[in-house]
Amino acid sequence: MPLLCPAPVPVTDRERQQLESLKRQATCPQQLALRARIILLAGQGVGVRPTADQLGISRSTVQGWRRRWSENPDASVAERLSDAPRSGTPATFSPEQIRAIFALACEAPQDSGRAITQWTQGEIADEAVKRGIVESVSARSVGRFLKEADPKPQR
Repeated sequence: MPLLCPAPVPVTDRERQQLESLKRQATCPQQLALRARIILLAGQGVGVRPTADQLGISRSTVQGWRRRWSENPDASVAERLSDAPRSGTPATFSPEQIRAIFALACEAPQDSGRAITQWTQGEIADEAVKRGIVESVSARSVGRFLKEADPKPQR
């Protein structure tokens, strides 16, 4: 039974130079350098199994990066070797809710009928739920919002 040969992976001279440069950079992330090595070996005509054995990775990894390289020949080297975008988790709080929590933090606690002189993160969270700004929010989330905005209501 004849051995199957993988599809050839075209690599131009300019791309080869960029891949070699990535492979040698000390500051290049190792995942990116590994991907560059995979494509360089593919461009030299090395098969999937020898590439996987030489680099100590799975054949599916080699096949995947060879396929992704060939699928988008018009993109730059960096785009072809970068991770695919991922959707991520949808935002729990809208920007309007975060702004309302921020505005709440800038108000005096006495205006809300609280017997305190300064807001705590827990108090802000309780008041935001009480006012109907959000259904629920943790003190930690309030702290993260305020840290990102860096307010100084006491000044």
